[in-house]
Amino acid sequence: MFIQTESTPNPATLKFLPGLTVLDIGTADFPTADSAVKSPLAARIFAVDGVTGVFFGMDFVTVTKADAVAWDHIKPAILGAIMEHYQSGKPVMEGEQTSGGHAAHSGEDGAIVNQIKELLDTRVRPAVAQDGGDITFHGFDRGIVYLHMQGACAGCPSSTLTLKMGIENLLRHYIPEVIEVRPVAA
Repeated sequence: MFIQTESTPNPATLKFLPGLTVLDIGTADFPTADSAVKSPLAARIFAVDGVTGVFFGMDFVTVTKADAVAWDHIKPAILGAIMEHYQSGKPVMEGEQTSGGHAAHSGEDGAIVNQIKELLDTRVRPAVAQDGGDITFHGFDRGIVYLHMQGACAGCPSSTLTLKMGIENLLRHYIPEVIEVRPVAA
């Protein structure tokens, strides 16, 4: 098994490409070791000292490390953990797999929210996935779109620029009702 790695715009996060399907649908975010109880793979990666976050996409795993830890010191252990997991035959996720998708929205803004979700799914999420992260819809209130950033996007130094100059401009261009885009914590 050959696992490729790619850097991300977030220097604390590295993208691992095992060459196999990680998740059949959606994404899964594990911002803490305690949140990884339903994933044998995430739990195995969190067992590496210095790992502070794990995120799964369809064909990738992104791992976030503590600032005090160097990639040179933990990357081999993470590669080993991913390889051992796939050789073990255990599932990536136990139980029902969640889609990691957008939050539900009901109300008078339904048509606007559907447009927002459509633009996120077709224009934003594929580009962000290439960087090892995901951005999902969290809410819409009085012209303000609230988005949840995951994986490499969470804590990325360029995430504010991505939100304001990229996503906000895109949404405002296509949907005049959008005034501003703001991030939300998990």
